[in-house]
Amino acid sequence: MDMLHMPHDIQITEVTCDSFKISWQMSMEDTSRVTHYFIDLSRKEVKDPNRFKHRDVPTKLVAKAVPLPMMVRGHWFLSPRTEYSVSVQTAVKQPDGEYLVSDWSEVVEFCTGDYTMVHLLQLQQKAESVAGRMLNFSVFYRNQHQEYFEYMRSQCTGVMQPSLKDNSGSHGSPISGTLRGIFFSCNTEFDTGMPPNDSPYGPVRFQIPAGYLFNPQTRLYFADFYCMYTAYHYVVLVLAPVNSEGDVFCRSCLPELDPTNNPFLTYTIPETEEAEPVYKHAHDVILEVIFTEPVSLCYGTLNEISGHQLMSLSTANAKKDPSCKTCNISVGR
Repeated sequence: MDMLHMPHDIQITEVTCDSFKISWQMSMEDTSRVTHYFIDLSRKEVKDPNRFKHRDVPTKLVAKAVPLPMMVRGHWFLSPRTEYSVSVQTAVKQPDGEYLVSDWSEVVEFCTGDYTMVHLLQLQQKAESVAGRMLNFSVFYRNQHQEYFEYMRSQCTGVMQPSLKDNSGSHGSPISGTLRGIFFSCNTEFDTGMPPNDSPYGPVRFQIPAGYLFNPQTRLYFADFYCMYTAYHYVVLVLAPVNSEGDVFCRSCLPELDPTNNPFLTYTIPETEEAEPVYKHAHDVILEVIFTEPVSLCYGTLNEISGHQLMSLSTANAKKDPSCKTCNISVGR
């Protein structure tokens, strides 16, 4: 039997966080007789991709020949936002069970995508199941070192500026490295109803009345759910003023929450002009709230906290525990 030609012009299309389509060019003669495809996928950073080098040894995935492009999903545990290299062989299964195979194609690189809205809704559903009871709160707060606030006063006219979201949390989160915002907390102590005296982010706390950031002129989005190899679970929410740049971005990739009816963060619209809104936060998860616009220090107060800096609780660039059954979904971590 004549040798098979090497596949060429490999094309990767319709890439998601856990699937892709692959196609290539074959000669007409090969197309009519190929019975199987061998596909080898490796993380790009692996120097030795561990491909089978010998012509008579099947590679990592053996698939029956189907019309191209071929959808690849579920054959590997693909991770979001990860660079991979892929190459292919074509093969003819012979009567004795052995394969006649082509040479390996050229290696093509691609990067998987972020979580889609479907994946985020799955994460949201998991987060809802552990959010717990709702407690009242009245302020958002942000802890930093004194140097941070001095810089904002001297270099930014007293206005805190949004910064790029780091890579903490789920690897597939669409806001990591793309959304600009200012991180706030709102969790309170169960026994006092006040913010905790400890913080992993710095000894100086900026507090701002909740209504300045969370009101009918802002939209609320669910962004992530994760843990860091501990019993604590974190829910990331985004507050974006209506029609702001942050709002437009979030609307395209994050599930929107009803600010008056959700298990994480709510306000109750007062029935009279004299009444004050009531703000509530979930008690059993730690909320990380990202506000997408600049915030002036003049709208709040600065004070030193009396507790310790619990650095072990810092989530800066924290990696999600991929083995936790509570906060992982059935796609790449």
